[in-house]
Amino acid sequence: MSQNEKTLKELLKEGFTHGGVFHADDVFATALLKILNPNIHISRGFSVPESFSGIVYDIGGGKYDHHQKNSRMRENGVPYAAFGLIWEQFCQELLSKEDAKAFDEYFIQPIDRSDNTGEENIMSLIISDRLPTWQENTVKMEEAFWEAVAFAQKILEQRFKQIRADREAYEIVIRKAKECRGGILYLEPVVPWKEALRDYPKDILFVIYPSIRGGYNIQAVPCREDKNALRHPFPQSWCGASPQELQKLTGIKDITFCHKAGFLSVAETLEGAFSVARLVIHGD
Repeated sequence: MSQNEKTLKELLKEGFTHGGVFHADDVFATALLKILNPNIHISRGFSVPESFSGIVYDIGGGKYDHHQKNSRMRENGVPYAAFGLIWEQFCQELLSKEDAKAFDEYFIQPIDRSDNTGEENIMSLIISDRLPTWQENTVKMEEAFWEAVAFAQKILEQRFKQIRADREAYEIVIRKAKECRGGILYLEPVVPWKEALRDYPKDILFVIYPSIRGGYNIQAVPCREDKNALRHPFPQSWCGASPQELQKLTGIKDITFCHKAGFLSVAETLEGAFSVARLVIHGD
């Protein structure tokens, strides 16, 4: 165990949050703490025990509460709730600075805003659906809370896994893009590439990669300014044409498909895929 891990686990040995009705804010905050330290012991109640020395959140008026006057707000005007406050302090343990900021913006801020203002948010609604209905015994509230936490923890763990994988893919694509010539980038194995190429100079027009259906995809790169526009779409005459028509139009015997929207074509061989891309770029 590294010194940072040891310090974190010592800091997060115990947690305390409010009892009763739960919301996405305290549920996701709890799930986050359990990811940071799987052995943390978290209790719920309606007042913080005087002798409690662990992390207190969403109750008590301290650093990780947001119900008091002059509670903190982000620069963009979105108020913090417990989830965002805990994320701000510990996010570097899980993601890069850039990815942590993006995650706060698209995932945490809607939950924080909902908890502070009552604004509807789909994730907050999904967690609220875990509450016992009015026909059910509220004694089940504690059980429902921990079921909601387990659900939220799976969401966070999978999201973090995907973010880290996307970051690795981004770095792979940028590295390969620097070696690319002729406006055609070949990726094998295929990794997510659109985000990286949006940030890269416009000289890369097509990406070729193996298709899970067999053969090779030739995909046009979206524009940075408008992701629905393409740097170099396939010719309109190709779009939606049959394999026989495509072969006649291109003179390439193993081209088999061109999407009617003009962003994707397929060839049976790698050589054929490069021939398709070169034909579109150079017209010969």
